[in-house]
Amino acid sequence: MTRSEAREHVFRILFETEFLPGQDIDELINVYLENFSEEEMPKGKELEFIRREVKGTLSHLDEIDEKIKGSLRGWSLKRIPRCDRAILRLAIYEIENEEGIPASVSINEAIELAKRYSEASSGSFVNGVLANFVPAEEK
Repeated sequence: MTRSEAREHVFRILFETEFLPGQDIDELINVYLENFSEEEMPKGKELEFIRREVKGTLSHLDEIDEKIKGSLRGWSLKRIPRCDRAILRLAIYEIENEEGIPASVSINEAIELAKRYSEASSGSFVNGVLANFVPAEEK
């Protein structure tokens, strides 16, 4: 499994949390993983990555949402489609907390997820919001 595929699993779990607020996160992750056959099941480093990213994103959710709100012009957080919101949250968590992942990688992966799972304009929207989070050394 590639890191991109693992990140896609993280996005899917975060998207599920939009519909199941207050759900125990370990239980949610375990139920999500039950849908995979033994061969498809994320293992080892990929499974650790998925758990770390989901838990990390959710543990910083209020802080991340405030950062998203600060980057919006003429939008509210609730107006953002749930899919895009989950993608933005994941990318911002990575940019701010995962030292081994360059911001450009997190942004490109987020744009690809938005193109694949959301509306036609979502890739551009996600890119525009996340451009505010590129560290100076990567500009």
